[in-house]
Amino acid sequence: MNEPVLEVQNVSKRFDMTQALDDVSLKLFPGQIHALVGENGAGKSTLIKILTGVQQADQGGLLLSGNLTKIENAQKAQTYGIAAIYQEPMVFPDLDVAENIFISHKDRGFFVRWDQMYSEAKIILENLGVNIDVRATSSGLTLAAQQSVEIAKAISLNVKVLIMDEPTASLSNHEVNQLFRVARNLKEKNVAILFISHRLDEVFEIADTLTVLRDGQHISTNPLSKVTKESLIKEMVGREVNEFYSTRKGKKLGKSVLSVKKLSKELIFDGIEFELNQGEILGFAGLVGSRRTDVGLALFGINPVDSGTIEIDKKPVIIDSPQQAQKLGVAYLSEDRRQLGLAMPMAITTNITLPSLKKYLGKLGIINRSEEKKSASEFKNRLQIKTPSLLHEVGKLSGGNQQKVMLSKWLNTHPKIFILDEPTRGIDVGTKVEVHTIIKKLADEGMAIIFISSDLPEVIAMSDRILVMREGRQMGIVESNNFTQETIMSLAMGENIGDS
Repeated sequence: MNEPVLEVQNVSKRFDMTQALDDVSLKLFPGQIHALVGENGAGKSTLIKILTGVQQADQGGLLLSGNLTKIENAQKAQTYGIAAIYQEPMVFPDLDVAENIFISHKDRGFFVRWDQMYSEAKIILENLGVNIDVRATSSGLTLAAQQSVEIAKAISLNVKVLIMDEPTASLSNHEVNQLFRVARNLKEKNVAILFISHRLDEVFEIADTLTVLRDGQHISTNPLSKVTKESLIKEMVGREVNEFYSTRKGKKLGKSVLSVKKLSKELIFDGIEFELNQGEILGFAGLVGSRRTDVGLALFGINPVDSGTIEIDKKPVIIDSPQQAQKLGVAYLSEDRRQLGLAMPMAITTNITLPSLKKYLGKLGIINRSEEKKSASEFKNRLQIKTPSLLHEVGKLSGGNQQKVMLSKWLNTHPKIFILDEPTRGIDVGTKVEVHTIIKKLADEGMAIIFISSDLPEVIAMSDRILVMREGRQMGIVESNNFTQETIMSLAMGENIGDS
């Protein structure tokens, strides 16, 4: 471990007015898991792109085994033994596992030796401790299994440095444990691993060394033994975060805004009943497969219910489309901002005004651009969206700022009921605190909020009451005086102790 396999030396990168990286240095050693952490916009993605040859540094250089090396493109990175896996695995769904593993090989000749390929693929997976049928079609694999196939692909190319960029963001706890077993197996085989994650518990579980980036600058590199969660958060955000999860207990609630009874969707969920009051944050908790999101989708009319009753302001309503939900004052923030939440190639202003476009139309049906810009500017200031311009493409913003644009988009519809599905997924610690503050302020102003989250400490801290689900069934509603992780987990795992 005396000689780094890959060294980043004083690398800088600029995009127009944005200094993405500023004199950043980093060393990766064989047989070591090195975590790279920082807020959205800290420069992590830019550094990964430079390491994998997607982009070139403006200044500084890369040393491979002590030799100054230029990684001109992704193919060169692959030649040098540098590979990356991402949050969304990039497997070819119609190819089988072995074909995906060897898809990048150019040394196989014109004719494929199928038996040899399947045999080699099986050996690679077995050495990783992964049990996957190499002849199985990749489309049927779990996300964790697809990640393992991506890693096997890297192994087949004699990987020396494996970059894992938010690989656990879409995985269940069981799948995360499976992926970590594979990572530790690679570590034992002397592969250097660069691990990027916003989940600090995972960072402390898997990493040997931690590097913090902030605003494109290297802040620190320390062995795990010298780092605490508090010190790490302070370095990431540049300030103390004493109330990372400040609670909402003791809030006075208003009248009933939403009442649902015996809400059911065939083969998905059954018998959901609750009241949501003005100024209340009602948390939805449960394990993977609990169908929390499906209830949110039903209440917004995306997948309408089959039976049951819904009342808004004590009046029976039928919500059979998002348009109808919006007319009734219901808004839904999706957990998937890239696919369902935002139009990534479009400008910030356009995204914010899109669901409310009618109010910006003039007499001839022409959009009043000045009013549209005025609204977007108000939300930019209100939610502190960091952007060089309101005409900037949403897809080019950091994840945290994208989340603020999505919040703005629905707040612009002036909802009385706001369903938030994983509103802090994939954003950094500092922005998470900002989003929490925004949500609490909305509730304090009288908005009724359903808060769906897989982060148990978060849902406990944010909620006035918590509805716990398991496999489509409501297991109980927990009052704030009984908020403990043990109580909620026991319900989520099938111990129905009734309303607590």
